[in-house]
Amino acid sequence: MSSPTGPAPGSPRFDAAAPGLPVRTPRTRQSGRHRKPEPLAAPEGAPALVLAVPGAPTPASRSLAEEVSSIARSELPGLDARIGYVDGGDGEFPSLEAVLTQAAAEQKARAVEAGQPDPGPGAVVVPLLAGPDSALLRRIRQAIMNSGSGAELTDVLGPHPLLAEALHVRLSEAGLARADRARLFTVATAADGIILATVGGEEAVQAAGITGMLLSARLAVPVLAAGLDEEGAIARTAEQLRTSGSQQLALAPYLIGPELADGLLGAAAAEAGCASAEALGAYGAVGRLVVSNYAAKMGITLPGQGLGAAVR
Repeated sequence: MSSPTGPAPGSPRFDAAAPGLPVRTPRTRQSGRHRKPEPLAAPEGAPALVLAVPGAPTPASRSLAEEVSSIARSELPGLDARIGYVDGGDGEFPSLEAVLTQAAAEQKARAVEAGQPDPGPGAVVVPLLAGPDSALLRRIRQAIMNSGSGAELTDVLGPHPLLAEALHVRLSEAGLARADRARLFTVATAADGIILATVGGEEAVQAAGITGMLLSARLAVPVLAAGLDEEGAIARTAEQLRTSGSQQLALAPYLIGPELADGLLGAAAAEAGCASAEALGAYGAVGRLVVSNYAAKMGITLPGQGLGAAVR
């Protein structure tokens, strides 16, 4: 005869209405280095993350920004993520200044309700830029100042190893790079030289070059950065790669997408005489870097945060 599975009668956990049933007891928390970390969440009352989207507002750029914001929220639950357009100005595409003004007003109202004399910054602004663009960053700072929000501005997203990963993925999707060197997956059209295309002047090219070195290490092919907005730079870089022995080139945009003017990428690929990958877009790493920059400004430590500290 089987023995009962529950506690004995008379014990504190004995249930006479359901004799023999197993008793659910709280699971003991795992200790030591294998203990799972507590899930992170945005602190209550934390300022909004405002994604500053460059370029002409379009449905495509809005969709991309919304997807990046969604990734950021999933990385930090409870995050108040909003979108402001550097060139916006109406209800469909609200300007960065208007979004910051609204966020600051709401932050102040919450502080008053909680009896806090200092509401803190109205928002944290994260530029949706892979690399520095002094003209765009100047406009973002001006919008912050005009809003009177006291918002804080983070760094741009790169250089960072995660962006090298994203570039690798975009190249492999276009059939221009091996998807996985470890598996030696060959691609007949794999490039033996990469032009890393960016915009924003010499500072942007230098920053792209840092991520380019990380990409070169992943692909084991030479990678050179060049400015799409500098006349003749793409053609000169293509010639430099060919002179050094590369014959099958590829263009990799070191750009998220909204900052890329229509037709510019196609013209650059034609100038270099090679195929091109797509812009980085709403790749998961982009959203993770957005929330990582916000968290660093707020003093929140995320799992894996600090990965790119050595390359900034």
